Amino acid sequence: MDDGDRTLTLLEEIRDTQREHLAEYRRVTEQLLELQQRAVDRQAQFGALYRRFLLVGGVVAASLLSLLVYLLARWGPYLFRR
Repeated sequence: MDDGDRTLTLLEEIRDTQREHLAEYRRVTEQLLELQQRAVDRQAQFGALYRRFLLVGGVVAASLLSLLVYLLARWGPYLFRR
């Protein structure tokens, strides 16, 4: 039964190694899922920040355009006289 004991020992080692691989796979998978969730959260934060900048930039551009139109309407006759 020496061969049977060696076979049993070998099978137990294979089983233990597979368990270790499965545990490592689970750990890595959990870590990857956590990283993906962080990336999604960060992307949502940047999206909100981008929308705020776009809104502020639009307000500033509209204000400057309004100021330009006002100044041209108010001072245009004096500036473009012949």
